[in-house]
Amino acid sequence: MDFPKELKYSKEHTWAKIEGDTALIGISDFAQDQLGEILFVEMPDVGDEITQGVSLGVVESSKKASDVISPLSGEVLEVNEKLDDEPEYINENAYDAWIVKIKVKDSGEVKNLVDASEYEAGLK
Repeated sequence: MDFPKELKYSKEHTWAKIEGDTALIGISDFAQDQLGEILFVEMPDVGDEITQGVSLGVVESSKKASDVISPLSGEVLEVNEKLDDEPEYINENAYDAWIVKIKVKDSGEVKNLVDASEYEAGLK
């Protein structure tokens, strides 16, 4: 299992790649592995406000549907339209298959996330 060091992680198994005042958000390699084959991704609309700790969408797999809990708050700038046609791309590369790009509302929320080594240790 892979846990890129440049990302921040939430205990709800989402990741954030923070670049200035924007962030890409997706689900972790661990989460996609637990879900199994991903069949559908429900995403918010561009312009929607999402809140840290609250569902931003749903990932449906062969095993179950699971809320995607946002690791940060902000305005949705972009959704990964590739996932409309290829939701299984999350299974192939969880860290390239981001779900949303947001404008981060409060950079102080990053303190609620953990780095790769803390996230990995929490899985054991």
